[in-house]
Amino acid sequence: MKITASMVKELRSATGAGVLDCRNALIEAEGDFDKAAEYLRKQGMAEAEKRKEREAKEGVVAAYIHAGSRLGAMVELNSETDFVARTDEFRNLARELTMQVAASCPLYVNREEIPEDVIAKQQEAYLAEMEAANKPPHILERIVSGKMEKFYKESCLLEQPYIRDTDITVGELIDRHNATFGENIVVRRFVCYELGQ
Repeated sequence: MKITASMVKELRSATGAGVLDCRNALIEAEGDFDKAAEYLRKQGMAEAEKRKEREAKEGVVAAYIHAGSRLGAMVELNSETDFVARTDEFRNLARELTMQVAASCPLYVNREEIPEDVIAKQQEAYLAEMEAANKPPHILERIVSGKMEKFYKESCLLEQPYIRDTDITVGELIDRHNATFGENIVVRRFVCYELGQ
């Protein structure tokens, strides 16, 4: 199939990928737009994974105050360059993350931030709860493991379902932006304030 400039242009506007990348994706997908977009997304995710080792020192601090001024959140979102940090898309991502934090009030950015003693206490509590149910040890282990996964999804911002699209996690949302920006994007820290707490 012949790949036309209009096909490349349409794919480029939909994905934000470079012209040559769009052309190669269309060739790989034999002109199928959806397959080409998926191919670019996967390529972007692979590239984003490589970029995670690079240091992100620039960025923004975004704030969100919920209607009624009883709940607010702040998020520090970092990028590698101030060029990316100044874009509207980056600032919109930071704002989306503040709304996510305000809506779900996570405790940690990711699993690695959770102190070992908190994990141990949580596991002990689940184990004690399940031992009362007289389950065999190998079943207990699986149940506790499942409950810990649920704990991580509730407690860690990057593992929570994204409030605007629950089919993806916040971490996947950030990975998509990593691919779009071509830089390492990192949630450095956040805070959630609720009146009286």
